[in-house]
Amino acid sequence: MTDMRQLYQEVILDHNRKPRNWGAIPGANRHADGHNPLCGDHIKLSVNVRDDKIEAIAFEGHGCAICKASASMMTGAVKGKAVQEAETMVEEFRSMATGTLDPDKAEHHLGKLKIFAGVKDLPSRVKCAILPWHTLHAALHAESSISTEGEADPVPGTAIGGQ
Repeated sequence: MTDMRQLYQEVILDHNRKPRNWGAIPGANRHADGHNPLCGDHIKLSVNVRDDKIEAIAFEGHGCAICKASASMMTGAVKGKAVQEAETMVEEFRSMATGTLDPDKAEHHLGKLKIFAGVKDLPSRVKCAILPWHTLHAALHAESSISTEGEADPVPGTAIGGQ
């Protein structure tokens, strides 16, 4: 368990310091802004989808190390995937982060992303990890802006003030 926790910390710190796919894609045909008012994370995602495939994806913004690392790893994981496969990954990541999918027992498409499985034990950080994925889902559905609170809350029951 200690080795996994250390690996988790190293991966998070590496992707926070050197995020992959950082920036914007000029002429991208999908965009979304994601906000987590609970901790102030803000992600801007730009995606180029051609023939139902994610050709390019990049992000920028500011957020905690968990959010930034999740966005960095997500962009690498979904690049080149079919839109439906990316949507499956969104659902699987959300389920894993909330503890309803055990990445060691279930068949899934998450690969290296299962490093985030431990976030389920940090309730205040679940939305930080999910925000990039929530934003990707919005971009793929032509929603320009999404929040982790209110009606679009990806983790119901964890709203600000416990509502």
